[in-house]
Amino acid sequence: MRILFLNHGFNSLSQRLYAELTADGHQLSVEFDIRDSVAEEAVALFVPDVVIAPFLKRAIPPSIWQHCPCLVVHPGIVGDRGPSALDWAIQDGEGEWGVTVLQANGEMDAGDIWASRTFPMRAATKAGLYRREVTESALACVREALSRVDEWRHGRWRPTPLAEAGGRGRQRPSMRQSDRRIDWENDGMTTVLARLRAADGVPGVADALFGERCHLYDAHPGPRDAGGEPGACIARRDGAILRATVDGSVWIGHVRRHGTAPAFKLPATEAFAEHAAALPDRPAALMRAADDYGELHYQESADGRVGFLSFAFYNGAMGTDQCRRLEAAIRSVTERPTRVLVLTGGPEFWSNGIHLARIEAAESAADESWANINAMDDVCAAVIGLTDRLTVAALRGNAGAGGCFLALAADLIWAHPGVVLNPHYRNMGNLYGSEYWTYLLPRRLAAGPARRLIDGRLPVTAGDAAEMGLIDRCFGRAGEDFDVQMRTQAERLAADPALFEQLAAKVARRAADEAAKPLARYREEELARMHRNFYGFDPSYHVARYHFVYKSPQSWTPRHLACHREPGWRRADGAGGGPRGPFAGVAATVAG
Repeated sequence: MRILFLNHGFNSLSQRLYAELTADGHQLSVEFDIRDSVAEEAVALFVPDVVIAPFLKRAIPPSIWQHCPCLVVHPGIVGDRGPSALDWAIQDGEGEWGVTVLQANGEMDAGDIWASRTFPMRAATKAGLYRREVTESALACVREALSRVDEWRHGRWRPTPLAEAGGRGRQRPSMRQSDRRIDWENDGMTTVLARLRAADGVPGVADALFGERCHLYDAHPGPRDAGGEPGACIARRDGAILRATVDGSVWIGHVRRHGTAPAFKLPATEAFAEHAAALPDRPAALMRAADDYGELHYQESADGRVGFLSFAFYNGAMGTDQCRRLEAAIRSVTERPTRVLVLTGGPEFWSNGIHLARIEAAESAADESWANINAMDDVCAAVIGLTDRLTVAALRGNAGAGGCFLALAADLIWAHPGVVLNPHYRNMGNLYGSEYWTYLLPRRLAAGPARRLIDGRLPVTAGDAAEMGLIDRCFGRAGEDFDVQMRTQAERLAADPALFEQLAAKVARRAADEAAKPLARYREEELARMHRNFYGFDPSYHVARYHFVYKSPQSWTPRHLACHREPGWRRADGAGGGPRGPFAGVAATVAG
């Protein structure tokens, strides 16, 4: 089928659906929801069999849903209505939640139901649940709904009207900051964490630190015996500030200050640098209890043959100091007598490369960009240089831009089917990229496929990445299942008698590659291009970064997503793709 995505933005859910449905054989195009006339023009140009709204913040206009079936993905159980579905579910402590796909009509979230799924809730942020449970359920629902389109058209099946659906869902208002408010004098850790997790990503919890108004994000459980008066800031670690509750403490990782620049999220110790510097530092040991918060964590298998190094950076962004600490951690753990080192990234993201928000906040964005990319390169070089053991990149979460190529620095790459990769840089203002990608990518893909991957700028599922050879294996399911299988596979690698032959071959290959072209030359060539991105006459990287960090409203849909706007585009069946149907006049008027 021809499917048009009508989106507020191309978020993680939209990317996963786009990649999976394309692999299913559907022809997809995307239009960002800028205004009604633009959406109408997109429908006229593409003539879709169905419109899907995976991530939309306002109603689809009647001029579209009255002429074309429009399926809306709602992150709530059957009967749930309102824009804060997941927020309320987390804050109210729901044990089970779900996703519903319903047909757009004249009332928000009140259309006929085409499909639904439920899932058990876990202790996680709204963004974490959205990327995993909501996305998996939405994919199943959308596939089920699409399988019914033909029957629906021919009157052999009808969706369930909301009034007949039953269920315990109900209409709830948009959650306000008064609903999210934390009472530090009385609220315990469980309540505080629930409120912060329900607001993580957007909009955060309005509060105050050091007497200044701000929004709080990125919360983690702290020690029960932290001490301090409820609400007091008592320590710092890895960019986070430890704040006391009535029965323990929570780490606040990120904040957005009010009334001061920059007006976006930053690590708490950076946003309140002067105040945080006066707090005692409580550094986290690499080897410690799994529930003790810290960005870096290391543990080993029972027999000591396998090391597992995680780096859970918020949203996968790696600032200069975080790269330096990760590089130091890699060098530290390789002093251990392990045979296999597994780099597991974070549970939500493997890595997304350089930290654009911290770059935007720097006194010189160009200088900080340069420092950050060099630090990223140092991490990659440290992994590439580990020739005395096998290295595995185990992707528990999505990876993008430089984070993808950091994974390629390992000998083996594993992921589960829920992982989405964006192995390209150009969406950030034609950024060239480094992380030794000109050395690492050709080791896995031929020149033609590699160039199409870089220039295409489209998301790739882990399954497709494994099929094309970009990664080695795709197995398991997100969460504990993948963790268990990944550990079992790593232990088998370490116990395999052929490991020492593999390491010898690895040493020989690295030596041959170095003789053919030194690694330093790849870096030098890549950074020469990056230097022009940062300091040259073309400001596109700086402009794109600004709009990304400040979350500027979309003003147009990139052409690599909106295939219906390409000159002379043609449908999969070979027929022409010109405007027709009830919107043809609209399209001609807008184009004129």
